[in-house]
Amino acid sequence: MPYVQSSALLRVSYDEATRILSATFRDSGRTYVYRDVPQEIYAGLMEADSLGNYFNACIRDRFPFREVGKEDAPDFRH
Repeated sequence: MPYVQSSALLRVSYDEATRILSATFRDSGRTYVYRDVPQEIYAGLMEADSLGNYFNACIRDRFPFREVGKEDAPDFRH
């Protein structure tokens, strides 16, 4: 997963075939996967002046997600 220049996000990756975005947060070190994310949302994130602000406005609480490493948790939350 590539590192990014952000005070909020450490790493971000996107799989165009599955439309899954993975994001690791700098402060917590936790990684989350977000399902059904359109490619243009990922492109907007990578082009944003503030990745954290874009993530909060356009991704957080808008797509089903789960924390990586929490396989015992419910599948995807929204």
